[in-house]
Amino acid sequence: MDKRSLYDGLNELETELSNSLAELIRMKESLLQLVEKNATLEMENQRLRQHLQELDQAKEASAKKTAGLSQSRMNLEKIYEDGFHVCNEFYGSRRENDEPCLLCSGVIYRESNK
Repeated sequence: MDKRSLYDGLNELETELSNSLAELIRMKESLLQLVEKNATLEMENQRLRQHLQELDQAKEASAKKTAGLSQSRMNLEKIYEDGFHVCNEFYGSRRENDEPCLLCSGVIYRESNK
């Protein structure tokens, strides 16, 4: 092998290695972006799971709360949740800023002695 062909071969090898290195760097950056995106999505997924669990717990608590109510009291509860009084004193009037009313709560949730 003469010196010229050896030099040309080394230059060609150097060019190929440079191209391979550039490709490796691009692949590494892409992998880094994917790993970051995956970590972000995993954290968001975890938060969504926790939120769903909280919603399920709230739904179960609401179901337990209304499980013992008769149909008529459930209707009164719906009217109350829509923002209207169901107590004898203010029946049918709108609750200001949906603030709670103890009289209404007493009508809806009191124990039935009959």
